Amino acid sequence: MKQDAFSKLHPAVNLLFFIGAVCFGVLLQHPIYLLAGIFASGVYYFSLNGRKAIKTILLMIPLFIFITLFNPIVNTRGVTVLFTYLDRPYTLEALVYGIAVAATFVLMILWLGCYGKVLTGDKFICLFGNLAPSLSLLLVMVFRMIPSLLQKAKQIIGVRSSIGKGIEEKSSIKNKLNSGMTVIGVLTSWALEGSITTSDSMRSRGYGTAKRTSFMVYKMTKTDWLFGVVMLILLGIVIFFAANGGMNAEFLPERNITPIKGINTIGFIVYLGYLLIPTILNIKEVIQWNISKSKI
Repeated sequence: MKQDAFSKLHPAVNLLFFIGAVCFGVLLQHPIYLLAGIFASGVYYFSLNGRKAIKTILLMIPLFIFITLFNPIVNTRGVTVLFTYLDRPYTLEALVYGIAVAATFVLMILWLGCYGKVLTGDKFICLFGNLAPSLSLLLVMVFRMIPSLLQKAKQIIGVRSSIGKGIEEKSSIKNKLNSGMTVIGVLTSWALEGSITTSDSMRSRGYGTAKRTSFMVYKMTKTDWLFGVVMLILLGIVIFFAANGGMNAEFLPERNITPIKGINTIGFIVYLGYLLIPTILNIKEVIQWNISKSKI
């Protein structure tokens, strides 16, 4: 993956952005703010992953629809009854609230996907290695193991298919389960063997025998401090408007959504500007690259 402009900033600045984006993405249930969050996270996710992001984003659509339609089934609160099923009301308010829940869920998946691309293992160690070295190493190894296991599973399935032991579309459920259990067994053996090898390697290099030292390649520059201060100011403005009710939204038992007009528009613009910081940096870098390229 080609590193984007925002990823080149200090890890502390990256972490500050994602803390604000994720926290407000969960806390703010206003439909307009959720729409802004999905737009900003979707654009940035696409810029990080390219065409591969299209498949992931398209998979979000059925998930969004399922959560939206399923919420009124388990949540019958609301005053506007659309229809009844098994003597249980299916309300409009619960349906709208389901849209908000589904939007929040999709929003979190996109932002966390961006987080995984930007805050890599070395950046995580840089931030928390000295504070909690063992925990930091454990978390980095766990996060690294998940994609490694998925990649290894694909390799195992490919090898089994090449020797005639793959799964066909017309295979019975029993054969599919047996094949799946075989893949999981091989994958577990590989993971355990890898953990033992890693443990022996770390022990032979003297890990844990002395005080840990670290080499940090990330240093706070003037640009990092500038973006850090700007983010804190924007977050402060968003908190101010949120505390004064400019971003309130209630769905149950009745809908009560604060309109985005007047002075509340400032809060929305500031919030959207905060979420678009990574995208704006990428656009700025592309423009500078094209200008410099045209001068050659």
